[in-house]
Amino acid sequence: MVGSQASMSPKRSACWVALAPLLCSCALALQGGMLFPRESPSREVKALDGLWRFRADFSENRLQGFEQQWYRQPLREVRAPRGVPESGPTLDMPVPSSFNDITQEARLRNFIGWVWYEREAILPQRWTQDMDMRVVLRINSAHYYAVVWVNGIHVVEHEGGHLPFEADISKLVQSGPLTTCRVTIAINNTLTPHTLPPGSIIYKADTSMYPKGYFVQDINFDFFNYAGLHRSVVLYTTPTTYIDDITVTTNVEQDIGLVDYWISVKGNEHFQLEVRLLDEDGKVVAQETGDQGQLRVPGANLWWPYLMHDHPAYLYSLEARMTTAGPVSDFYTLPVGIRTVAVTESKFLINGKPFYFHGVNKHEDSDIRGKGFDWPLLMKDFNLLYWLGANSFRTSHYPYSEEVLQLCDRYGIVVIDECPGVGIVLPQSLGNESLRHHLEVMEELVRRDKNHPAVVMWSVANEPSSALKPAGYYFKRQLVGIGSLSTMTLITHTKTLDPTRPVTFVTNTKYDADLGAPYVDVICVNSYFSWYHDYGHLEVIQPQLKSQFENWYKTHKKPVIQSEYGAEAIAGFHEDPPLMFSEEYQKALLENYHSVFDQKRKEYMVGELIWNFADFMTNQTPMRVIGNKKGIFTRQRHPKNVAFILRERYWRIANETRHHHSVPRTQCLGTRPFTF
Repeated sequence: MVGSQASMSPKRSACWVALAPLLCSCALALQGGMLFPRESPSREVKALDGLWRFRADFSENRLQGFEQQWYRQPLREVRAPRGVPESGPTLDMPVPSSFNDITQEARLRNFIGWVWYEREAILPQRWTQDMDMRVVLRINSAHYYAVVWVNGIHVVEHEGGHLPFEADISKLVQSGPLTTCRVTIAINNTLTPHTLPPGSIIYKADTSMYPKGYFVQDINFDFFNYAGLHRSVVLYTTPTTYIDDITVTTNVEQDIGLVDYWISVKGNEHFQLEVRLLDEDGKVVAQETGDQGQLRVPGANLWWPYLMHDHPAYLYSLEARMTTAGPVSDFYTLPVGIRTVAVTESKFLINGKPFYFHGVNKHEDSDIRGKGFDWPLLMKDFNLLYWLGANSFRTSHYPYSEEVLQLCDRYGIVVIDECPGVGIVLPQSLGNESLRHHLEVMEELVRRDKNHPAVVMWSVANEPSSALKPAGYYFKRQLVGIGSLSTMTLITHTKTLDPTRPVTFVTNTKYDADLGAPYVDVICVNSYFSWYHDYGHLEVIQPQLKSQFENWYKTHKKPVIQSEYGAEAIAGFHEDPPLMFSEEYQKALLENYHSVFDQKRKEYMVGELIWNFADFMTNQTPMRVIGNKKGIFTRQRHPKNVAFILRERYWRIANETRHHHSVPRTQCLGTRPFTF
């Protein structure tokens, strides 16, 4: 059994508490925590959403912005030196959003290189005058590489487009009479063989066919490489002595819920910590003191997935209060779900009960805003998940916003949390340089998402070339001492970061050639029978799918998830007998898959995730008609016929697998009070 807390003894649980600081300090090379900015009696948050000034650097080398130091003055005042052509106009650009689809400029939609964002922020006077206050600038997502200045001073750089980073800017905003600060962010969306995801720049040198200096970005993943400030940029405050990080793990002993916590405080070695756990009615159910300990909750309400319990997604609130000998104090509240996760040879267990993933794969993708975060769209998606009877999704193929995971915690939607390891197909993308960056990305992902009860498994990659010889080392689970962490490979490192969750990657390699599969805890397989091969021949799906499952299980003796399957259907296209791209073909293909699923889920199959929840944008190719049309909903969230087929199936499975006597029914999202 792996990833198990269901069977953890009190002695082992206490041992983990003792080891927590050691594991956190050794496994995480990153400095500091990444707690989600929340307002509290000691903290304030100011979002910088809205219109920013924006300028793409269209110069031939894409470096005019750095050569002319655009960060030293407002973008609207930047002028090219005499004789140097202007590199592009200064525009208004909404944040959060991708920049690609906002304007009517085709060259901006497909732009590769540096773009510049700028925003003037007005600060409350107390922020600039109170020397006992920290002011922090946080960028929740900048795709892909970002450099940040405040008032022309460089403050931070970050590689990776889907995870947050921040900088303490207190000294810059508390050094004079100014109550404003100018934030400048330069972002480069260029991908290389060593980025995550990888890509390559292809130069077209034949000037008889292409303009001088012409190049394109080549990628090996099937979604559009949107870029920009995709999530909110915020300023927030803490006291100068502050709660920097909280790590929580949970367990159950009979009916007693156990919440083991470890809290990091920075700014002062002399402090006191009071920790309380409150139920949903605001009643204190457990309390402790000190920076690490265990909260015991008799008769605990467990966090259950949607449709698995009468009262799913129960959340407690962990309140941490830090005080010092002086006037400084800090408060932070963390939602906590008490649940266990375990994997056996043929089952995936949540709270000791078999769990079957019946859900979807998604993308952060929509009209106009691209990958930009949008609350109305997010709530529509969650209402559709509830309507569908879906209990889970994978964050294909990158970490989603923190608000998404908060809603999953709140509504009981189980998450396979995937890093941006998609398109790893070249041998050089499996080398040491790529591995070092991949390890760093997993550190950032685990640091951000470790406390979400909805997250039950980490996925370290999607469809890598795992039959290549370097893949065996790249993914290997390698046992090393604490002093040899630098030699860790991907799955080992992820398990060191978080020993409480299983780890997988999603494969499309043959069962007998996959060099990474021996090291995962759950086999996740993508297959597109009668779509990418044997086109149109629906009759071969069932024998090929049966063979797939039997070969994987016989070889590895691990539970199996069908992590992708599906067919494209253009809404309104109808053909009988079914033809490819018609809604009837999509329906017939799924029905053939489901027939085999219903046999194998009685044995060792533990999940099915349709590709895809909704149509999404891709690069332009002859295979794609304005994007990928495998969604069960259109990009505008209108249902195709197959959505109703899947809805009937998911509700039937929910009724069959429910562990309590009451019958599931269609639900809309609730109105429980919850603070984001």
